[in-house]
Amino acid sequence: MRAAFKRAAFTGGFVCGAAAGAATCVAVMRVYVGERGAEEAVNPVHRDIGEYGLPLAGAETRYYANHILSYDQSRRTPRWVAEHLSQEKLHGTAQRKHCKFKPDPSIPVAFTAHNEDYLGSGWSRGHMAPAGDNKASEQSMAETFYLSNIVPQNYENNAGFWNRLEMYCRDLTKKFEDVWIVSGPLALPEVGSDGRKSMCYRLIGKDNVMVPTHLFKVVLARENPSSDTLAIGAFVVPNQPIGFDHPLTEYQVRLSELERMAGLSFFPGVRPEQSVRSLCEVDACRLMDVKEFTLYVAGRKVAGARTSARLEKVMTELRDAAVTPDDYLLKLYQEKKEQLALQERSDGKRE
Repeated sequence: MRAAFKRAAFTGGFVCGAAAGAATCVAVMRVYVGERGAEEAVNPVHRDIGEYGLPLAGAETRYYANHILSYDQSRRTPRWVAEHLSQEKLHGTAQRKHCKFKPDPSIPVAFTAHNEDYLGSGWSRGHMAPAGDNKASEQSMAETFYLSNIVPQNYENNAGFWNRLEMYCRDLTKKFEDVWIVSGPLALPEVGSDGRKSMCYRLIGKDNVMVPTHLFKVVLARENPSSDTLAIGAFVVPNQPIGFDHPLTEYQVRLSELERMAGLSFFPGVRPEQSVRSLCEVDACRLMDVKEFTLYVAGRKVAGARTSARLEKVMTELRDAAVTPDDYLLKLYQEKKEQLALQERSDGKRE
């Protein structure tokens, strides 16, 4: 994997995201712009060409409370979204029930997606920086619901395989103090019966939001700040339902391969002399199996139940699925049952 990081030095790229601090990023960009500006000032040809300005792509790096992204104005989706996870950042009381999907106020109206594009489209609003990574702050969680962080995603993929992949990334913080993640959409070509490649993807809504054929996630992990060994994994996942019989390793690709697909250079701040190992060799890259995931979903439903009838329905569904509740779920169920019984008695007295 180390060879994948031996590339020519450049000023842009994700060095402005996870591999360097925001201040360093801004400084680098200013130096670069300053040098270009000085060159253009003395070149009359360039000055004439740009007299009324040059086209703006809107792909500049955008900073939020707990994620960073680059936006694709033509496709109305992010190009990439970067995060840094740690145990400290994952703990908190922020809840997604207080958040609403809405256009990013920093994106020009002409280039943003709208909720109406998704409604009735058959596609869910899929987070690239997950809300679950942002429990430490109401603001950071709310910002993950900006449509600049969202792509049209298959419902089953969003709630299933991709959800389990996000949970796996959070679990990595138990083993690694620092976990950096870059996620985003891909539109990959298809090979026809004649052997020729063609690009075909769907668009939804009046704003023609691109439906990606695939999603990517790159994970870089470090045990502790003093460690000079890193672990990296790159994954390309089809934007379609994926069952529990497909392991994460089935979608692992070489970093250099993903870079060619995405047209992006990931983690250029990694030094050539650093030791970089495959994440799936250092860790098992194991996602939750069907029983573990069913118990996890049931736990969330139990915690969110607002009536005793709803609570009992959750447990009935679990029994019908032939899944035995573990000790954690049984304790959660009992606590919720007592809480709802007390609440319903109190409501009955008021009536």
